[in-house]
Amino acid sequence: MADEEGPMISVRENGFLRVANAPRLTGSDGSEMERKPVMVLCRCGGSGNKPFCDGSHMRNGFDGAAQDNAARDRVYTYEGAEIDVHYDKLLCSHAAECGRRLGAVFDATQRPWIRPDEGTADSIRDVVRACPSGALRYSDKGAAAQHLLSDKAGITVQKDGPYQVNGIPLEDGEFSAHASREKYVLCRCGHSGNKPFCDGSHRDQGWSDEG
Repeated sequence: MADEEGPMISVRENGFLRVANAPRLTGSDGSEMERKPVMVLCRCGGSGNKPFCDGSHMRNGFDGAAQDNAARDRVYTYEGAEIDVHYDKLLCSHAAECGRRLGAVFDATQRPWIRPDEGTADSIRDVVRACPSGALRYSDKGAAAQHLLSDKAGITVQKDGPYQVNGIPLEDGEFSAHASREKYVLCRCGHSGNKPFCDGSHRDQGWSDEG
């Protein structure tokens, strides 16, 4: 029975996301949405009842298969005097939270684009915590790299973008070796080359909730 399950997200082949017992579902306007023990969320991008599935994937020929991303699964390490930052390009959904929160350290117009010594260790940890995809990790000098989870478990529907998931296991999907299984972003537009995960294609394609 669904009410006996723990929170879990399952990926249906060429279809929807099945969500069981999510502790929280936040809409793209920031409001708390009504939750059911089991919900089906759209991932083809075509539903007329977003974020919920209306069966559009069966009519629009949605292909849920991922591309071979082995060559993109590489971690870049940016060393600082007190703290190092680790970035996995494959995981990044290009939400740009890092640049908005700490532009002195995370600046895509500069090379290198991450400069840990331009910020404090605490400010960098805050950015790693805010990174929705888990593409960013940090390590204190001599310690192992680690993710930081956000405070509240649940699913947030990003406006014109992906599902941001925190603290809910994903039953299916091939995780990168360096990915967090507790914090990740799932494609909602149907265009990602890294399905079921988001790779920022919604921005490249100009996809929106109104489409």
